[in-house]
Amino acid sequence: MDYILNPWPWYVAGPLIALCMYLMFYFGKKFGVSSNLETLCSVAGAGKVVDFFKFDWRAKQWNLNFVAGLIIGGFIASQWLAPDQSVALNPDVVQNLSEIGIQNAGAQYLPDEIYSLDALLSLKGFLILLGAGLLVGFGARYSGGCTSGHGIVGLSNLFTESFIAVAGFFIGGLIMTWLILPYIF
Repeated sequence: MDYILNPWPWYVAGPLIALCMYLMFYFGKKFGVSSNLETLCSVAGAGKVVDFFKFDWRAKQWNLNFVAGLIIGGFIASQWLAPDQSVALNPDVVQNLSEIGIQNAGAQYLPDEIYSLDALLSLKGFLILLGAGLLVGFGARYSGGCTSGHGIVGLSNLFTESFIAVAGFFIGGLIMTWLILPYIF
Protein backbone atom coordinates (compact mmCIF):
# COMPACT_ATOMS: atom_id res chain seq x y z
CA MET A 1 0.00 0.00 0.00
CA ASP A 2 1.63 3.17 -1.16
CA TYR A 3 -1.13 5.40 0.20
CA ILE A 4 -3.55 4.96 3.00
CA LEU A 5 -6.83 6.79 2.63
CA ASN A 6 -7.25 8.91 5.72
CA PRO A 7 -10.48 10.60 6.65
CA TRP A 8 -10.51 14.32 7.13
CA PRO A 9 -9.28 15.22 10.60
CA TRP A 10 -11.93 15.61 13.27
CA TYR A 11 -11.19 19.30 13.62
CA VAL A 12 -12.23 19.81 9.97
CA ALA A 13 -15.05 17.27 9.60
CA GLY A 14 -16.66 17.94 13.00
CA PRO A 15 -17.13 21.70 12.53
CA LEU A 16 -18.40 21.14 8.97
CA ILE A 17 -21.02 18.70 10.25
CA ALA A 18 -21.92 21.14 13.03
CA LEU A 19 -22.25 23.96 10.48
CA CYS A 20 -24.56 21.83 8.32
CA MET A 21 -26.65 20.92 11.36
CA TYR A 22 -26.87 24.56 12.42
CA LEU A 23 -27.96 25.66 8.95
CA MET A 24 -30.60 22.94 8.78
CA PHE A 25 -31.88 23.87 12.22
CA TYR A 26 -31.88 27.56 11.30
CA PHE A 27 -33.96 26.89 8.19
CA GLY A 28 -36.34 24.57 10.06
CA LYS A 29 -35.18 21.32 8.43
CA LYS A 30 -34.44 17.95 10.03
CA PHE A 31 -31.42 15.90 9.06
CA GLY A 32 -31.99 12.33 8.00
CA VAL A 33 -31.72 10.28 4.87
CA SER A 34 -34.17 7.40 5.31
CA SER A 35 -37.23 9.60 4.89
CA ASN A 36 -36.18 10.22 1.30
CA LEU A 37 -37.43 6.78 0.35
CA GLU A 38 -40.92 7.88 1.38
CA THR A 39 -40.54 10.99 -0.77
CA LEU A 40 -39.30 8.97 -3.75
CA CYS A 41 -42.22 6.55 -3.40
CA SER A 42 -44.61 9.51 -3.30
CA VAL A 43 -42.98 11.00 -6.40
CA ALA A 44 -43.38 7.63 -8.17
CA GLY A 45 -47.10 7.59 -7.40
CA ALA A 46 -47.24 5.13 -4.51
CA GLY A 47 -49.89 7.35 -2.90
CA LYS A 48 -52.38 5.98 -5.43
CA VAL A 49 -51.95 2.54 -3.86
CA VAL A 50 -51.04 3.21 -0.21
CA ASP A 51 -52.40 6.13 1.83
CA PHE A 52 -49.12 6.43 3.76
CA PHE A 53 -47.51 7.94 0.65
CA LYS A 54 -50.25 10.52 0.06
CA PHE A 55 -48.52 13.79 0.90
CA ASP A 56 -47.13 16.80 -0.91
CA TRP A 57 -43.67 15.56 -1.84
CA ARG A 58 -42.73 19.01 -3.17
CA ALA A 59 -42.56 20.21 0.43
CA LYS A 60 -39.75 17.69 0.96
CA GLN A 61 -37.97 18.36 -2.33
CA TRP A 62 -35.10 20.08 -0.50
CA ASN A 63 -34.30 16.73 1.13
CA LEU A 64 -34.00 15.06 -2.28
CA ASN A 65 -31.58 17.83 -3.29
CA PHE A 66 -29.64 17.13 -0.09
CA VAL A 67 -29.30 13.44 -0.99
CA ALA A 68 -28.28 14.36 -4.55
CA GLY A 69 -25.58 16.54 -2.99
CA LEU A 70 -24.44 13.63 -0.82
CA ILE A 71 -24.11 11.42 -3.90
CA ILE A 72 -22.29 14.08 -5.92
CA GLY A 73 -20.03 14.95 -2.98
CA GLY A 74 -19.21 11.29 -2.40
CA PHE A 75 -18.34 10.86 -6.06
CA ILE A 76 -16.11 13.96 -6.06
CA ALA A 77 -14.39 12.83 -2.86
CA SER A 78 -13.76 9.32 -4.15
CA GLN A 79 -12.55 10.47 -7.58
CA TRP A 80 -10.44 13.52 -6.81
CA LEU A 81 -9.84 13.87 -3.08
CA ALA A 82 -8.70 10.33 -2.26
CA PRO A 83 -5.13 9.37 -3.09
CA ASP A 84 -5.96 5.67 -3.11
CA GLN A 85 -8.74 3.23 -2.25
CA SER A 86 -6.64 1.24 0.22
CA VAL A 87 -7.72 1.01 3.82
CA ALA A 88 -5.33 0.43 6.71
CA LEU A 89 -6.72 -2.62 8.47
CA ASN A 90 -5.41 -4.46 11.47
CA PRO A 91 -3.57 -7.61 10.31
CA ASP A 92 -5.91 -9.72 12.48
CA VAL A 93 -8.92 -8.27 10.62
CA VAL A 94 -7.26 -9.07 7.27
CA GLN A 95 -6.66 -12.64 8.47
CA ASN A 96 -10.26 -13.04 9.69
CA LEU A 97 -11.66 -11.68 6.41
CA SER A 98 -9.46 -13.97 4.33
CA GLU A 99 -10.68 -16.95 6.37
CA ILE A 100 -14.28 -16.22 5.33
CA GLY A 101 -13.36 -15.73 1.67
CA ILE A 102 -12.65 -12.03 1.28
CA GLN A 103 -9.27 -11.80 -0.38
CA ASN A 104 -7.18 -8.63 -0.64
CA ALA A 105 -8.92 -7.11 2.39
CA GLY A 106 -7.94 -3.48 2.75
CA ALA A 107 -7.00 -3.09 -0.91
CA GLN A 108 -10.21 -1.13 -1.49
CA TYR A 109 -13.24 0.05 0.46
CA LEU A 110 -15.70 -2.24 -1.29
CA PRO A 111 -14.45 -5.83 -1.63
CA ASP A 112 -15.20 -7.48 -4.99
CA GLU A 113 -16.51 -10.60 -3.22
CA ILE A 114 -19.47 -8.52 -2.02
CA TYR A 115 -19.80 -5.49 -4.29
CA SER A 116 -18.72 -6.52 -7.78
CA LEU A 117 -21.37 -6.69 -10.46
CA ASP A 118 -20.86 -10.46 -10.73
CA ALA A 119 -21.45 -10.90 -6.99
CA LEU A 120 -24.55 -8.70 -7.01
CA LEU A 121 -26.07 -10.46 -10.03
CA SER A 122 -25.65 -13.91 -8.52
CA LEU A 123 -28.56 -15.52 -6.67
CA LYS A 124 -26.66 -15.34 -3.40
CA GLY A 125 -25.74 -11.69 -3.96
CA PHE A 126 -29.30 -10.79 -4.90
CA LEU A 127 -30.73 -12.51 -1.81
CA ILE A 128 -28.18 -10.78 0.44
CA LEU A 129 -28.98 -7.41 -1.14
CA LEU A 130 -32.74 -7.98 -0.87
CA GLY A 131 -32.54 -9.21 2.73
CA ALA A 132 -30.23 -6.38 3.79
CA GLY A 133 -32.46 -3.79 2.14
CA LEU A 134 -35.57 -5.15 3.86
CA LEU A 135 -33.86 -5.24 7.25
CA VAL A 136 -32.40 -1.74 6.92
CA GLY A 137 -35.69 -0.34 5.62
CA PHE A 138 -37.71 -1.99 8.37
CA GLY A 139 -35.20 -0.94 11.03
CA ALA A 140 -35.17 2.67 9.89
CA ARG A 141 -38.96 2.87 9.89
CA TYR A 142 -39.35 0.99 13.18
CA SER A 143 -36.77 3.14 14.99
CA GLY A 144 -38.11 6.36 13.49
CA GLY A 145 -34.96 7.20 11.57
CA CYS A 146 -31.68 6.02 10.19
CA THR A 147 -28.21 5.84 11.69
CA SER A 148 -27.29 9.33 10.56
CA GLY A 149 -30.50 10.89 11.84
CA HIS A 150 -30.31 9.24 15.25
CA GLY A 151 -26.52 9.31 15.57
CA ILE A 152 -25.89 12.89 14.53
CA VAL A 153 -29.10 14.75 15.34
CA GLY A 154 -30.78 12.61 17.97
CA LEU A 155 -27.74 12.10 20.17
CA SER A 156 -26.72 15.76 19.94
CA ASN A 157 -30.24 16.66 21.13
CA LEU A 158 -29.97 14.06 23.93
CA PHE A 159 -33.02 12.12 22.74
CA THR A 160 -33.46 8.91 24.74
CA GLU A 161 -34.98 7.20 21.67
CA SER A 162 -31.87 7.99 19.65
CA PHE A 163 -29.57 6.61 22.35
CA ILE A 164 -31.55 3.36 22.35
CA ALA A 165 -31.58 3.25 18.53
CA VAL A 166 -27.83 3.88 18.23
CA ALA A 167 -27.12 1.23 20.87
CA GLY A 168 -29.30 -1.13 18.81
CA PHE A 169 -27.38 -0.24 15.63
CA PHE A 170 -24.08 -1.09 17.31
CA ILE A 171 -25.41 -4.32 18.79
CA GLY A 172 -26.82 -5.30 15.40
CA GLY A 173 -23.49 -4.51 13.75
CA LEU A 174 -21.61 -6.67 16.24
CA ILE A 175 -24.05 -9.54 15.78
CA MET A 176 -23.73 -9.24 12.01
CA THR A 177 -19.93 -9.05 12.10
CA TRP A 178 -19.28 -11.88 14.53
CA LEU A 179 -22.23 -14.25 14.19
CA ILE A 180 -23.83 -13.87 10.75
CA LEU A 181 -21.22 -12.63 8.26
CA PRO A 182 -18.90 -15.64 8.65
CA TYR A 183 -21.76 -17.95 7.63
CA ILE A 184 -22.83 -15.92 4.60
CA PHE A 185 -19.46 -16.34 2.93
